[in-house]
Amino acid sequence: MDRTAIAKRVIPPHPVISLLVVAGFVGFLYVVEAFDVATGGSLEGDGVRPRDFSEWDNLLWMPLIHGDWSHLTGNAVPLLLLGFLATSGGLKQFFQVTAVIWLTSALGVWVFGSPGSHIGASGLVFGFLAFLLVRGIFARSWLQLVIAVGVFALYGAALWGVLPGQPGVSWEGHLFGAIGGILAAWGVSRDIRRSTAPATFTA
Repeated sequence: MDRTAIAKRVIPPHPVISLLVVAGFVGFLYVVEAFDVATGGSLEGDGVRPRDFSEWDNLLWMPLIHGDWSHLTGNAVPLLLLGFLATSGGLKQFFQVTAVIWLTSALGVWVFGSPGSHIGASGLVFGFLAFLLVRGIFARSWLQLVIAVGVFALYGAALWGVLPGQPGVSWEGHLFGAIGGILAAWGVSRDIRRSTAPATFTA
């Protein structure tokens, strides 16, 4: 299948494997939370601490740690659905998109975030949501736009979470996760345009 057709696909090429990968990641989040609860919340201080140069590695842990079971469950359901839809371009692309969202959210929080330990996978949720909403525009796919409208109907209200609101909620993680999703959609589109451009030859 050519790259243009892949870009417009809405169903993963291997849906069972995609579901297992996304569900496996969500299951791992529950294992991490179980460990956190069993150790009295020992992981909750290991989130991103803005402008703290002593804990760079925490940029990697932020989406894995949650404040409690309800915090995790609130992220798990949309993460399953949005993550599965985001695998439609294949797992390699999914991992690349996830990495862009993950790092953009964490770095944005580190630079611009309010003091404290920022934790939770909601940055990924907002990133996948933004990715799904804009990829159809970049790919010029009507079917993806229809899917995006459905996604927006389900979770569009959550986009208000990119603005300062509820105390104790990392709106910065939401905002930069969404920015990461837009960047990922742009990057995927750019790579496809490059791969389908006609070859040029030098004399």
